[in-house]
This record gives sequence, structure tokens and C-alpha cells, in this order.
Amino acid sequence: MLTPITDRSVIVTGASRGIGKGIAKLFAAHGAKVMVVARGRAAAADTVAEIRAADGTAELHLCDVSDWSEVQGMVETTAAAFGGVDILCANAGIFPQVKMVDMSPDDWDAVMATNLKSTFLCVKACIPYFETAGRGRVVVTSSITGPITGYPGWAHYGASKSGQLGFLKTAAMELARYNTTINAVMPGNIMTEGLVDLGEDYLTSMAASIPLKRLGAVADIANAALFFASDEAAYITGQTLVVDGGQILPESLDAIAGI
Repeated sequence: MLTPITDRSVIVTGASRGIGKGIAKLFAAHGAKVMVVARGRAAAADTVAEIRAADGTAELHLCDVSDWSEVQGMVETTAAAFGGVDILCANAGIFPQVKMVDMSPDDWDAVMATNLKSTFLCVKACIPYFETAGRGRVVVTSSITGPITGYPGWAHYGASKSGQLGFLKTAAMELARYNTTINAVMPGNIMTEGLVDLGEDYLTSMAASIPLKRLGAVADIANAALFFASDEAAYITGQTLVVDGGQILPESLDAIAGI
């Protein structure tokens, strides 16, 4: 059993849906005070309402995480509301599917800004609060796509997720002076609203390529994030955890045809 995170102040970006919503709800269920961060008010308000209905503590903050001034405001608001910042879950991300022949430079920049630049901005903004507290935790939501695998249409997404892991290594060294760790969860195909939008054919083909023969649940990623944020993970930093049902293991579909 993990040491409770009761009353710890947590920022979860991209928390209005999917993995971010799952992380926010799980952390709140374990007693944390959660700042639900997103760009859209309605969906984020739904997340807050669900947390509060379960007797959890949550507030809402609208933020474009690619904008430095907005990120600073997000962190300042969280610290004022909850008495500091203990844990950052840098989860916000987008994955529009477009092949390079059709991809514009603006398409590339938008994904890099939301997925990669925002990770740096959010971590940077939290450093003064980690220093004041004498400790901190950062959990980054990366992906197997980019660092390990590839998929047509996601050159920009894969590059952004690989970039997060490059950032992670040096950030772990620089954050150590503040007794702060930073680690990344690398999801495979997780059943979220965004994945459903890709269509039934995609979902079926992906499930067939996974040794466990099913897509992951949001809770699978949230549980990994909770571990990295725990006291029990205090001596783990700069590391990654693949949560993919074994998807990256087979050399081909033939390798798991008889499983």
C-alpha cells in the first residue's frame, strides 16, 4: 500500500477528458487537492463536479499550456488555492493524424507547442514551489509512439513524445537539487475519447496487435502516475514506465497469432 497523498496539491494538465481526467479523479480519490487544468470549460467543469460528488477536492483553471504567462498564472492560482504545489502531472497533449505530405509547418508547431513546449513551461513554473516545499514530484505522460514505435500520420506527435524523454533526462538532474523527481509514463493504446474518434477499424486492429488482446484502461495509466507521485518512488527519477499490455514485444502479428 502506498503512503497516502492526502492534502497534497496536484496540478493535472489536460484533465478534462481521457487519461488526464482519470489521473485527476484517482489522485482526488486518494485525498489530494487537484487543480483540473484544461482549455475547455464545460468538460473541465464536469471533471471537477465528478470529483466533488465523490467527496474529493478539486478546482478548475482554464489554461493554454503552451503560453508562458498562462502557465505561470495556473501555477500561482494553484499555490494560492492549495497552499503550494507538490505534484505536477504534465499530461496535456494532442494527436491530430496527418501524413507528412499533407502536414503544414503550422500543424507541426501546434503539436510541439502543446505536447513538448508545455512540458518544459509547466515544470519551470513549478520549480520555485518545489524549492519552497523542499520536495516535489513531476509525472509526464509520454507515449510508446515516437520513443519506441511509429505510426503513419503521427510524425509530429512521435517527435514531441520522444522530445519529452530527452527533456526528462536533464530535468531529472536539475530538479534533484530541489529534492524533486521527474518520471514518465508511456501509454500504449488506451481506451479514451480520442482513441474512439479514430474509428472501430483502428481499435480492432490495435487490440489484435496486443498480447493481452485488449486496449488499456485510463486507470492503468493513472495507477502508474500515482506510483511515481508517491513517497515510495522517492528514489526513482529520470525513468520511464511502459504501460501497453505488451504491445511493443511481438516482432509481428504472426508472433502472437496463436496466443
